[in-house]
Amino acid sequence: MEDLQDCNSKSLVAVPGSLVLHVFRLLGQQDNSWQKYALAYFLLVRNEYFPREPRKHSAVNGQLVHCCVSSDLGSKEVEVEEQNAVVKTQSGGDSSSNGSNDCFLPGLHDDLAQDSLAWTSRSDYPSLSCLNKKFSTLVNGGYLYKLRRKYGIVEHWVYLACSLMPWEAFDPSRNRWMRLPRMPCDDCFSCADKESLAVGTQLLVFGREYAGLAIWMYNLLTRHWSRCTPMNLPRCLFASGSCGEIAIVAGGCNGTGQVLRSAELYNSEAGQWETLPDMNLPRRLSSGFFMDGKFYVIGGVTSEGHSLTCGEEYDLDTRTWRRIHDMYPGGTSASQSPPLIAVVNNQLYAADQSTNVVKKYDKASNTWNIVKPLPVRADSSNGWGLAFKGCGDRLLVIGGHRGPRGEVILLHSWCPEDGNGVADWEVLSVKERAGVFVYNCAIMGC
Repeated sequence: MEDLQDCNSKSLVAVPGSLVLHVFRLLGQQDNSWQKYALAYFLLVRNEYFPREPRKHSAVNGQLVHCCVSSDLGSKEVEVEEQNAVVKTQSGGDSSSNGSNDCFLPGLHDDLAQDSLAWTSRSDYPSLSCLNKKFSTLVNGGYLYKLRRKYGIVEHWVYLACSLMPWEAFDPSRNRWMRLPRMPCDDCFSCADKESLAVGTQLLVFGREYAGLAIWMYNLLTRHWSRCTPMNLPRCLFASGSCGEIAIVAGGCNGTGQVLRSAELYNSEAGQWETLPDMNLPRRLSSGFFMDGKFYVIGGVTSEGHSLTCGEEYDLDTRTWRRIHDMYPGGTSASQSPPLIAVVNNQLYAADQSTNVVKKYDKASNTWNIVKPLPVRADSSNGWGLAFKGCGDRLLVIGGHRGPRGEVILLHSWCPEDGNGVADWEVLSVKERAGVFVYNCAIMGC
């Protein structure tokens, strides 16, 4: 709290939220526990940084969720009761007199308390939702995630499915693994090849059931699996990427094996798919990503099996595709995995499947430059079974390893802006008894 002495106290008192945000940033460098934020608020209230007059507050739509939390995400019992009525926030009142007993934090206006809770780690949200019905409504209704988007608060979690385990989530900031509930799909979906995509607060898993192509969705708010709205044209082996609450899928194959050039946009807030203009070329086994506010597709093969070296850029404002020649030299063969690409700070990187190096894309010259070696081999299985992802300001390489302790999955991390490639890869976590093959991986930032 000593650093607060350097602030312009008059301007901060005039706008209490500014002081709150400053306190969060100071404390955010030390720990992620939600209790510290509440403590900071109590200290500020005690020192009369906040006005004591009650104020009007906006209504919050939500759901009542009664849950019992255990040590992992899979053991939570959730009972959801839809509410048509809105839950109105209460004034915190006077910190030393008879304030409302229905407030989130005693002595604190609810709008500021909600700001405080938005800055806490989302690892704590399941526990917070069990304090009482009001916290349950706030957390499970999604309002805190809207506040997080407003303030630019993002935590990146890794969602992983390997050979000997169901879906699990990994929180890099706390080095914590959490098992998701078992997906209630049929045996065909469980055994068939799948693709995954994280968008907003949803994890989408695409695969094939006995009845045809299907999408299962894990909702971070309810911590349950449910069926997702199907695409307008169901497909597999497509390119995909997400940005905030939207995602785009492009190309791939339909149920009869026809290679597609069509694309669709998914809005996770509305739960709907929108058909987009077609790409210039049909392609499958390609990769997609967002960069500089636009969506790109690179690599892949044609319906005749020819490798594609060109890329395509989709402008969301003009709703047009632009072909970029030689954006991915070498292309993708029919036996290779889709290009292993990742975007960090709007810079594109690729894990070369044949030379086991990381390359960086130069936007100005449309060329690739070698940055550093990969920490694991990508050529042993033509890129299959390896995950290469952007996670905040870091690159992640997730792959299997056989050693004295058996088969393990290693999570390697590296920040491209540290020393121009001089810094070495850091092992974030070792997942034991997980096999050596990464079937699916998605990064959720919210």
